[in-house]
Amino acid sequence: MVLLNEIIQFSPQLLKGTWITIQLTVLSIALSVVIALVFGIMRHSRVRVVNLIALVYIDFFRGSSALVILYWIYFALPFLGITLQPMTAGVVGLGATFGAYGADFVRGSIEAIPREQYMAATALNFTRWQTTTRIILPQAVIRMVPPFGNLFIQLLKGTALVSLITIHDLTFQAQILRSQTYKTVVLFSMTLVMYFILASLITAGMRALERKLSFGRDYGGVQL
Repeated sequence: MVLLNEIIQFSPQLLKGTWITIQLTVLSIALSVVIALVFGIMRHSRVRVVNLIALVYIDFFRGSSALVILYWIYFALPFLGITLQPMTAGVVGLGATFGAYGADFVRGSIEAIPREQYMAATALNFTRWQTTTRIILPQAVIRMVPPFGNLFIQLLKGTALVSLITIHDLTFQAQILRSQTYKTVVLFSMTLVMYFILASLITAGMRALERKLSFGRDYGGVQL
């Protein structure tokens, strides 16, 4: 009974933080997908300068700490005359960081398409842009879904870092309640469950998307 009362007592504030976490996750996912597509396609480009720009971006953000990037965006940029709201800084930092990982998924998925597809497009007089947008990307997107699902879950867990730049997300609310009530076990157990539920929703959504994209396609004589 005591445990139930504590759960009821803490739920409103934790749910408020969960809503912030959901907003942050959705916006960061949207930005990371855009970045991943842009730099993944650039990484596949035959133009050396374009390819090099993408390579530098991907290697830099993959090799940097997400926390330090958030700190730099939120605390260092104001000294250069650019001040961002905490939520904006969180979205930009997480989106840029995880977008770099996603760019490698895009590149790998594109390069996994058989060369015969390019040859067929050339035979049909398709331009490189038409080949990429009409033939290669639609097939590559299906290959991207599973790794992007894992990436989005990692991004969700990474949102806990934004509590350190004053965003009142789920982790921040749990920390505040813990400092006020010292109910460490109950609060962080509830927090773990909430993150697990959110991660499960992402997993279910990505699996549904994969089934929808794969429906009716022929994979070695087996139609899905």
